[in-house]
Amino acid sequence: MKENDVRKRTKERIIWISVTAVLLSIIVILSFAPKALAANKEADAQRYLGLFYDVFQFVRDNYVDESKVQPKKLIDGALKGMFESLGDPYSMYLTADEMRQLTDTTTGRFGGVGLIITKVDNGVLVVAPIEDSPAYKEGISAGDIIVKINNESSVDLKINEVVNKLRGKPGTKVEVTILRGEHLTFNVEITRGIIEVPTVKRAMIPGGIGYLRITQFTPITPVRVKEAIEYFKQNNYRSMIIDLRSNPGGLLDAVYRVADYFLSNGTIVSTRGRIASEDKIYKASARNTIVDKKVPIIVLVDKGSASASEILAGALKDTKRAVLMGEKTFGKGSVQQVRRIDNSGFKLTMAKYYTPSGISIDKIGIIPDKVIKEKELSKEEQKELSELLNGNYIKNFVKEHPKTAEPDVISFMKKLEKDKIKLDERYIKKLIRNERNRTNNNPPVYDLDYDIVLKAAVGELRK
Repeated sequence: MKENDVRKRTKERIIWISVTAVLLSIIVILSFAPKALAANKEADAQRYLGLFYDVFQFVRDNYVDESKVQPKKLIDGALKGMFESLGDPYSMYLTADEMRQLTDTTTGRFGGVGLIITKVDNGVLVVAPIEDSPAYKEGISAGDIIVKINNESSVDLKINEVVNKLRGKPGTKVEVTILRGEHLTFNVEITRGIIEVPTVKRAMIPGGIGYLRITQFTPITPVRVKEAIEYFKQNNYRSMIIDLRSNPGGLLDAVYRVADYFLSNGTIVSTRGRIASEDKIYKASARNTIVDKKVPIIVLVDKGSASASEILAGALKDTKRAVLMGEKTFGKGSVQQVRRIDNSGFKLTMAKYYTPSGISIDKIGIIPDKVIKEKELSKEEQKELSELLNGNYIKNFVKEHPKTAEPDVISFMKKLEKDKIKLDERYIKKLIRNERNRTNNNPPVYDLDYDIVLKAAVGELRK
């Protein structure tokens, strides 16, 4: 072998040894990199926690107003800020009151009197008593004003303070002072009971149409939906309308169980997260199906339909089990977990959900098969509506005309025109109907006179 060949081979061997060494080094570095990165992340976390504790101590020991530096108050503020820094409206720190309210929704039951309420200037307005609740049985009515609770004025109380006073252990009592109308005032003692969060309304619409309204998804919702479907069967229904408008969502497990009543196979929804345990596929099973596949279904949605209601709407649309009508939905396609910290807690987004076709509707929403919505008011009409409501025209009219006749409405419209309020007659009649229902303990389940989306759905099913 020539000397040049030997040198050439030696040089090639050195190059290959060098390349191999470099590759081995890279492999070793890569194998240790995750651990090194994890160690660095942990070291950073410990360093920042140390900085936080130093700042916490300094603020606690030196802030000028000692009454404002209780440890819990400072930590609550810090936790709230931490979740806000994520920039996610659905991940948040929850105070004890907020945690209790969320627990009521997720459990579907709580101890209380059974009133849907809102705050007004002169006390607390009863929007509606929950049917068969203690307050309902004691005769408290929609439109009543709670002016005192246990002899304490409710005027200056915040709504969460009112809720805390009305709720409590079943069997205990609370006294409320009621203002009915302008002058009638009386006391009512109510014994608290177990209150179920109402989530389902049902009715038969002429033509064999079962009308199912779901207002949110709690653990009890699947049971109530099943009862509604059985009721439809007893009344020989031939088609169904599922109304999900203004439904903000609720529990993933609850909506999955409801969807399973309508679908016999395939994916209902899937979730994908950062960690493997959040990657799940929820499939339909024929043994849970209770609605015959031949029954036509129309689902009503709007911009207030979010989260769990979008899961149901998306599943029924993607599988072509139902036709969607209404407006584009809200677009909340994320899944949160709730964790408790003492009496408070937090919600954290852990995954996104995907419809059967593999689409994430987060920040996008679901477009109905048939878009139908109320005509939007012009700026001038909005101004006139504001004058109408602020002037209590509708309230006063309903109060003066408990049983409205057509001549009364015509006279009312002329009065409004004199006051330069020229809204559409149909819109005025709808407001009158809503005001009358507001003071009705058992308002109609549906409205075929003024609900144009429902009317269109009914017309479609009657073809």
